[in-house]
Amino acid sequence: MPSLRTACPPGSCICEREQLLSSPDSDMRVLWLSREEEKRLIQRLECVASLADLRHVQALIHKQLGVVVEVAAGPNEVRTVMGLRIEVLEKPGLCRKVRSSIPAAIRRGLSANEHIVYELLDEDGLFG
Repeated sequence: MPSLRTACPPGSCICEREQLLSSPDSDMRVLWLSREEEKRLIQRLECVASLADLRHVQALIHKQLGVVVEVAAGPNEVRTVMGLRIEVLEKPGLCRKVRSSIPAAIRRGLSANEHIVYELLDEDGLFG
């Protein structure tokens, strides 16, 4: 069994780690994301090569950690990657820092590969 993520300092996070650990039937996969694994995940997200690659990493995150990451065009006009809607859905045990670092890494990866943004926007037939 992989090692579990260390606890956040008291009062700095709302991850509900202790409640997750105390419940015997809870999904603890999210706690497998140690600090080292988080760094590897962030590097991987910053290096996505295509929309298919991004979707593959999203599927792996869901399969291995049980965390849903949504990446889609925002509700308004998209002029930069900041206009995209990138959300990590809340899950007990998921650290606040991780919930913010994943979208930031995806934005950095998409900024470096703007063709992926165009693929994402065209996914629903924008450029038809």
